[in-house]
Amino acid sequence: MSRVRTVREWLSRELVRPRFGAVLLATFGALALVLAAIGTYGLIAYAVVQRTKEIGIRMALGARPRVIVGQILGRGMKLAGLGVCLGVVGALALTRVIRGMLAGVSSNDPVSFALSVALLIGGAALACVLPARRASRVDPVVALRSE
Repeated sequence: MSRVRTVREWLSRELVRPRFGAVLLATFGALALVLAAIGTYGLIAYAVVQRTKEIGIRMALGARPRVIVGQILGRGMKLAGLGVCLGVVGALALTRVIRGMLAGVSSNDPVSFALSVALLIGGAALACVLPARRASRVDPVVALRSE
């Protein structure tokens, strides 16, 4: 008996590859979330810049900043909701592929799906807040004079 090891040592050696895979997937998932948030921010910010004159007219006619923020956030959340719905359908279609990679969780785990959806919607909401707040601060006189 030259190789006497504790169960903890044996498990740590056996789980090196699965742990590495999990860390790698988590890293890529976090990177994808950040890239999605940056893309959403860019899209909404571009839409706000394109609609600055319209927003200025609305503000001049008495629209409240809260209404403007709500419209911008609503537009961003519609896009995020569509993307999340398509992603959930795709994920459910590909559960057979990842079934072998999961340990202790079913491939159709509703809690995992709910947390993923909440995280993505939350990231999209945060990405939409800055352009929405910027749109609510548009000075009507400046917006109408530009061009």
